[in-house]
Amino acid sequence: MKKKSKRTLTPKLRFPEFREGAEWKAKPLGEMCDRIVEKVGDTPLTPVSITAGKGFASQVEKFGRDISGAQYKNYILLRQGDFAYNKGNSKSYPQGCVRRLKEFDQAAAPSAFVSFRLHDGYVPEFFEGLFEKNAHGHQLIKFITSSARNDGLLNISPDEFFSVNLPMPQDPDEQKKIAECLSSLDGLIAAEGRTLEALRDHKRGLMQQLFPQPGQTQPRLRFPEFRGAGEWEEKRLEDLAKRGSGHTPSKSKPEYYNGGIKWVSLADSKRLDNGLISDTEIEISNQGIENSSAVLHPAGTVVISRDAGVGKSAVMEVPMAVSQHFIVWTCNRRLLSNWFLYHLLQNMKPRFESIATGSTIKTIGLQYFKDLSVTVPSLPEQHRIADCLTTLDTRIAAQAGKIETLKQYKRGLMQQLFPAPEEQ
Repeated sequence: MKKKSKRTLTPKLRFPEFREGAEWKAKPLGEMCDRIVEKVGDTPLTPVSITAGKGFASQVEKFGRDISGAQYKNYILLRQGDFAYNKGNSKSYPQGCVRRLKEFDQAAAPSAFVSFRLHDGYVPEFFEGLFEKNAHGHQLIKFITSSARNDGLLNISPDEFFSVNLPMPQDPDEQKKIAECLSSLDGLIAAEGRTLEALRDHKRGLMQQLFPQPGQTQPRLRFPEFRGAGEWEEKRLEDLAKRGSGHTPSKSKPEYYNGGIKWVSLADSKRLDNGLISDTEIEISNQGIENSSAVLHPAGTVVISRDAGVGKSAVMEVPMAVSQHFIVWTCNRRLLSNWFLYHLLQNMKPRFESIATGSTIKTIGLQYFKDLSVTVPSLPEQHRIADCLTTLDTRIAAQAGKIETLKQYKRGLMQQLFPAPEEQ
């Protein structure tokens, strides 16, 4: 493909057979599709929602229940291949997502969505790529944002939505070529994703074998050198490790923050469950430590969330403090491996999730962790189990990194295959 330097309504990269072709033209979306207004009425279909980055999902899958209620009869009937844009402003539906229905033959979409079906001659996969690029700041979202009402929420009228101009190649075959290119990348990403999920499934299954089941004192699977080592022992975790917690320094004191001390808070939920935690969203200062109940815990300390994201855990790569939403354990190295404890807590995560209580934010009380008992083998066997699972985590992380690299490549490619915003 050849780079183009001229700033026109034409992408920077074009496939060889289209290099000398006509420039792209901007066309209103409404000229290329029909709005879908057919309601489901009494037809029994799956009520769906749009999940950002994933596509359509049943409301039961996303919210844990069917939230359509009495409004179901006013839902829109979507058929496979139809598109929908969420123009609503409720917490239930993320805005700015344009997605194509591929997960169901037919489905019921909330009336808050703007739904449409492309005319013959337009390639749906091309539009998927175009809308995906739009999600990264291209013309559609720029237009919607500039047309937004209701305190900046992305809630525009259908007429405004369908009036947006989208860049289109004049040759339908160019649409198909771009669609085939992006679809092949999507296929590769999906295949690598299946490999990643298989690795995660393997780890979950292996953990079930390497740790005793509730009420048992030996695991189903032991490494050869420990098969005659006898039963594991149940002990209070506080007899094996020093328990600690944390605090939030006063936010009215700026000098308590941005002082270079890593501070694990609920904002770091995405950083947990990945082995080491090396960075935090927020840092505090020595003054923040000295003037609060926050404590600086040493590197190697194991941290677990007892509130939002309950049961998520990690091992501190560097000394860190934590907020009151977390419990930490600094292991006695003669009795307990910190990495064994991390994997043990990972294996116990379903239990933590099941006992958490609360209507808005699920939480586990401090007393539970004070009384927590665990079943552990000898220290050498702990290290052997931890090494095995950590090696598997390394493979999982490498596979996840491979997928992210492919996604970054695809995003960069789309920046070349579609006209940039300033060229429109």
